[in-house]
Amino acid sequence: MEKRIAVLPGDGIGPEVISSAVKVLEVIARRFHHSFEFVYGSIGGAAVDAYGTPLPDETIALCEKSDAVLLGAVGGPKWDQNPADTRPEKGLLAIRKHFGLFANIRPVKAVPAILHRSPLKEDLVKDVDLVIVRELTGGLYFGEPSRKTHDAAVDTLVYTRVEIERIVRSAFDLARMRRGKVTSVDKANVLQSSRLWREVVEEVRAGYPDIEVEHQLVDSAAMKLITNPAAFDVIVTENMFGDILSDEASVITGSLGLLPSASVRTDGFGLYEPVHGSAPDVAGKGLANPAATMLSAAMMLRQSFGMEEEATAIEQAVQTIYEEGHCTADLAGSGVRPLSTEQWAARVAEEVDIQSVSNSIMCSYV
Repeated sequence: MEKRIAVLPGDGIGPEVISSAVKVLEVIARRFHHSFEFVYGSIGGAAVDAYGTPLPDETIALCEKSDAVLLGAVGGPKWDQNPADTRPEKGLLAIRKHFGLFANIRPVKAVPAILHRSPLKEDLVKDVDLVIVRELTGGLYFGEPSRKTHDAAVDTLVYTRVEIERIVRSAFDLARMRRGKVTSVDKANVLQSSRLWREVVEEVRAGYPDIEVEHQLVDSAAMKLITNPAAFDVIVTENMFGDILSDEASVITGSLGLLPSASVRTDGFGLYEPVHGSAPDVAGKGLANPAATMLSAAMMLRQSFGMEEEATAIEQAVQTIYEEGHCTADLAGSGVRPLSTEQWAARVAEEVDIQSVSNSIMCSYV
């Protein structure tokens, strides 16, 4: 199968983790007889420096001609004082909006080999396997008017019934492939937009009698994510709540460096990126954890390309390397010598290769 992948390294550690993921994808292409064409573009601060805008027209055109987008990270203190329209984060918001990537999917799954790195007790996190489905193109981040003066500021929170229904249906469909439970998170005791949200969830659930549904206020959900995270299966919520809750959930596994994400639309096109930020303080030092970017690449293979076996190969390789005790600096305990970003990526790529060869040998004897 031939696929064209737009690669947007971005800022900070973005280029390092993207390079690691591309190396693994190259092994996948070779072992499973695919052809991946990687085409590179600019986004975020790097694009501001080169083009004067965080999302150049050239990058949009490149992505429009690709089958999926793999992104590293954007932002950093270098651009903190830039005008609002030239902040790196604007590029990320703009690409999501331009391509209609309304559903952000963030899986959070415990990795047995590194449970000890979680700030929570191991018995609380050992069974965690949840997905946060966040509405991505509406809500407070895109509402108008949005402005600031010396003495006041205003942001506008707007949601339409159509926007809510499509993200809620995405969550219900996902729950059908998992454990069959949806937790809808809102602030319906205060916000009119949340009252509409809850109404739409109730309307949609009528078509999914096999799905267990519960409503939770966002403050209650935030508390439960820490006290009983294993109770969740699929969480669906609006843009800002999803942003906050998914970052909270990211620490459950012990490191931001472990969590992938996908931003998708109904036709399968998607943008795949690690949950972590650009971490400019460690950029270029070989300290970045590329696991989340590799796992984002696995999500791309599965969700945009329908390559289930290939995606599983990456996921199993990442878990195997952790089980063998190999880790990057973010997960190394005292007395443990961590691997560099490049060394750890090489071990995962080697494991993908080994697994593929082993599977081929097994198949030859069947």
